[in-house]
Amino acid sequence: MPTYGRLPITFERGEGAWLFDQNNNRYLDALSGIAVCSLGHAHPAVHQAICKQSEKLLHTSNLYGIAVQEQLADRLTEKSGMDNVFFCNSGAEANEAAIKLARKYGHQQGIENPAIIVMEKSFHGRTLATLSATGNAKIQQGFAPLVEGFVRVPYNDINAIKQAVEQHNNVVAVLVEPIQGEGGVNIPAADYLNQIRSLCDKHNLLMMLDEIQTGMGRTGKFLAFQHNDILPDVCTLAKALGNGVPIGACLARGKAATVLTAGNHGSTFGGNPLACSAALAVLATLDAENLIEQAAQKGDAISAALKERLLGNAHVVDIRHKGMMIGIELDRPCTELVQAALQNNLLINVTAEKTIRLLPPFIINDQQMTQLVETLSTLIIKVKDSR
Repeated sequence: MPTYGRLPITFERGEGAWLFDQNNNRYLDALSGIAVCSLGHAHPAVHQAICKQSEKLLHTSNLYGIAVQEQLADRLTEKSGMDNVFFCNSGAEANEAAIKLARKYGHQQGIENPAIIVMEKSFHGRTLATLSATGNAKIQQGFAPLVEGFVRVPYNDINAIKQAVEQHNNVVAVLVEPIQGEGGVNIPAADYLNQIRSLCDKHNLLMMLDEIQTGMGRTGKFLAFQHNDILPDVCTLAKALGNGVPIGACLARGKAATVLTAGNHGSTFGGNPLACSAALAVLATLDAENLIEQAAQKGDAISAALKERLLGNAHVVDIRHKGMMIGIELDRPCTELVQAALQNNLLINVTAEKTIRLLPPFIINDQQMTQLVETLSTLIIKVKDSR
């Protein structure tokens, strides 16, 4: 089905931060498969884990114990401070689990029609429930009736959340991205998450964080909420968890950890041995190679170099970043830069029409970082000066 506006290129293999097309032309991947391949392409540890597991067992279903799944759950709860995990296959599925969990939690509180506060410009997935939670009317168009039970407020506005809680007596949870990725790399005030945590505590609400894009070290901490020294009640992961092998996770803590019980939710493929083996290899590599700290340092360096190179460019509204999550907002739509960058052997993305989004792999080296900054800066200056 023609559900993608694909670029006119096909890649056959990858190596680190490089992708190679069918003619063996080399491209610098500054998008990492949309924040998925944080270890780069064809990483030896992930390759070996997949091969080793495939020789033994791919799938049994969750009707039986899965030792490698239990090992992954132990590692994730240890690193996150959460209590338990539901495994699935994608970020949308992880958010579906969170939404179901919040609704059941509400019913346990005697609330007949529980509602979840969500944000404008958010993105939580394309299944019907996650699409309904998403704050983007464009991608919702044509899919009405949407799922009910969501109260939408502006992002980075704690007073708007307070007012929504006061106006709606059926609110049971707040679902928010620590940084909005698809919405334009929008970074909230430093204490925004802390204020949400306090508000949820005051009103007995679940604080649910969508860390699908921000998690797994992308912002310079294993999870973005760790910058704020807080713990949510629910946290969702996917994307970089398997470095390309599909896997998602919904983590819960405290009162949220006991809401879902046997028969409430499930997944045929979720947490199968192959996916969990890949994820364990990712976690081990992040630690062994100190890649999360490197992501923080490299993100700072790329952002600083872009600011220096684009200083005084009238069309650059803002350059913002947290770790290796970088957004360059222009004063006009700039989607044509994706094709221009491709012609210069660089893979980037434009989101929210005006923001160039960079999500480089953590293993990018200094020379590649320089190439990224120089190529992209030249394109921005050239395109804008030609208008």
